[in-house]
Amino acid sequence: MQFHNLKRDKANKKSKQIGRGGTRGKTSGRGTKGQNARAGGKKRPEMRDIIKRLPKLRGRGKNFLKSRKEDYVPVKLSVLGEIFENKAIINGKILLEKGIIKTRNGKIPKVKVLADKKIEKTFVFEDVKISSVVKKLNE
Repeated sequence: MQFHNLKRDKANKKSKQIGRGGTRGKTSGRGTKGQNARAGGKKRPEMRDIIKRLPKLRGRGKNFLKSRKEDYVPVKLSVLGEIFENKAIINGKILLEKGIIKTRNGKIPKVKVLADKKIEKTFVFEDVKISSVVKKLNE
C-alpha cells in the first residue's frame, strides 16, 4: 500500500460559498438588519468594557517600592536614660507601653536608638536597632 492508494472514509465537505450570486448573495449569511449586518459593524468584546472601567496604574516608576519601605522610629538615648533604670530590657513593646513610641497601622514600628548625649546607664536591647555610637556607649 502506498500513500496515493489511500482513500478517505467520507468525502471532503465543501465549504459554503457565500456572497456569490443566486441564492447565496444578498445578505451573505449576515441576517437582515442590525449592527452586525452593516459593513464594519461588529460588537466590542465584552472584556474590553471591563478593562476600560479599571483605572490606569500610575506612579509605578523606579521609586514605587520606596514608599512601602518601613522606616525606623528614632529614639534618643537621653530619653531612655531619663525613663529607664540601669540594665533595663528595652524592646518595642516596652517603649510602646511607656509612651515613647506610637503604633503605626496598628503595629509596633521598628525602632532605632540614636545617641545625643553621653549617659552612665547601660541597657539590654532586644529587637531594636542601635547606632554605632550607642553600641560603644553601652559597652
